[in-house]
Amino acid sequence: MDDRPRYMISVAADLVGMHPQTLRIYETKGLVQPQRTAGNTRLYSEADLARLRLINQLTTELGLNLAGVEHVIRLEEQLRRMQNRMERLERQMRERLQEVRRQYSAELVPYDPDARRLPIRRTWTSTD
Repeated sequence: MDDRPRYMISVAADLVGMHPQTLRIYETKGLVQPQRTAGNTRLYSEADLARLRLINQLTTELGLNLAGVEHVIRLEEQLRRMQNRMERLERQMRERLQEVRRQYSAELVPYDPDARRLPIRRTWTSTD
């Protein structure tokens, strides 16, 4: 999702079918956080517009109040963080498994049926 600020409040409100005052209220409630220019003009990104559309869907189609919307958004953000964490942990586990496989294959002694005696690798002592 594009986070670059692009749209002034009037354009953003028109694109999502809301009144500009509604966007100001959502900002006051912390539901959306548009960036600001040096002159303090609100600029909304595509990600902000997607958030506003979600808020509109939650309030109109599901009948949630703004407290419910806040809760849903917080849960979605938490879920996204957890998914990112799971992906990172899975990647780390795959890397670790590859490392263990490399180490294991490097320590294997090939079987030689013609050899009189295979070398024995002991990793423990009789006192273990």
